[in-house]
Amino acid sequence: MTSSEEKWLEQLTSMAASSSMVDSSLYAKYDVKRGLRDIKGKGVLAGLTQIGEVQAHTQIGDNESDLGPGCLIYRGIDINEIVSGFMADGHSGFEETCYLLLFGELPDKDELERFQRLLSSYNSLPDDFVHDSILKLSSRDIMNAIAQSILSMYVLDEHAEDISISNVLKQCLKLIAVFPLLVVYCYQAHAYRYGNKSLVIHSPQPHLSTAGNFLHMLRHDSQYTPLEEQLLDLALVLHAEHGGGNNSSFTVHVVTSSGTDTYSAIAAAMGSLKGPRHGGANIKVVQMFEDLKKNIANWEDERQIEDYLIKLLKKEAFDRSGLIYGVGHAVYSVSDPRTLILREYVAKLAEEKGLSDEMRLYERVEKIAPEIIGHERKMYKGVSANVDFYSGFLYRLLDIPPELYTPLFAMSRIAGWSAHRIEELANGGKIIRPAYKSVAPRRHYVRLKDRPTAA
Repeated sequence: MTSSEEKWLEQLTSMAASSSMVDSSLYAKYDVKRGLRDIKGKGVLAGLTQIGEVQAHTQIGDNESDLGPGCLIYRGIDINEIVSGFMADGHSGFEETCYLLLFGELPDKDELERFQRLLSSYNSLPDDFVHDSILKLSSRDIMNAIAQSILSMYVLDEHAEDISISNVLKQCLKLIAVFPLLVVYCYQAHAYRYGNKSLVIHSPQPHLSTAGNFLHMLRHDSQYTPLEEQLLDLALVLHAEHGGGNNSSFTVHVVTSSGTDTYSAIAAAMGSLKGPRHGGANIKVVQMFEDLKKNIANWEDERQIEDYLIKLLKKEAFDRSGLIYGVGHAVYSVSDPRTLILREYVAKLAEEKGLSDEMRLYERVEKIAPEIIGHERKMYKGVSANVDFYSGFLYRLLDIPPELYTPLFAMSRIAGWSAHRIEELANGGKIIRPAYKSVAPRRHYVRLKDRPTAA
């Protein structure tokens, strides 16, 4: 491209940006909820669901200000009860959670074992698919590589366009089963092509849990401890669903409402989750803490931590975004229930790995950051650490490469996406099309010969 062409492209870029700007005062004038959220962060009601519920807080007293922790509910069951249940019983929770989200009921022992065998029967990919669609067409971005593989699965499905509930359920079960393979193999292809690492591919084992299979396939020696498997399984359960209004699940509803195929709908959700405002925040938390550790001399000195966090908010530290990553949520105000659960178990793994000092640093930042944000910025609702705050640290403790943090999120959320796709189809709703009001001034067409020449 010549210098004159580059200059013209810059002018076109400026024109595209300026012609797209909307006067911010017009949002208040027309009562438009930006981001489909009101000024307090509460989501605008856009649909009804049986699958998941996200509550900003609970009411624990008579006064309006007496607020308790936030709640996450799967099919009417509090996430704390679900976690306590499978942890006490000593079995993996993700497969049970998938069953609950898809079918609305908890399975009995026989149903759970039968469901696990069903997933295992779907847990394979043709050798030529792995070679041609994953290894041969590896991508610099693993989320894009997985989405590409999902779309490639369309080719293998003779009934890809059949959107009957029975066929979509089969497609979703297949996707849930093969997602660990897609994640690991896409990463290995990426590491081999762009990282000059050796290529070692392990096949999944039918007797292993989803979490166990992931660690087995990811690690060259296939070794992992029971606690590592347990905590990865826990993370999968906590990320599996978050209501119909989260960006990627809402994307599934929107795209499904058009009548398109399963693979297109899930690939669209992948594009949503890839964004750093949705699924990519856990990587930012880990990177932020690495920068924090370089810039404070004493991890126990809360004043040094406060000074660093203030610099973050003032865009003077880390990536100059003005954000404290992992703190704040679009819905939760008092606390994110997933954070409270994850913190307890991550502390156990940190102790096992000899990183208890770093765990305490995380806990100090979790305590101090909301106070700093509340003091430095005008907040319409409370702020607390979200699930990304500890999930990235957990993945680092598990020696999972940072490139896989968001793909792991997708490997879990495929359960919720599948349930929301089936729900949208089952209710036979209209195509989702919210209204946008045009605020562009009316003009008349000017014929080409009468238009002024640009200077």
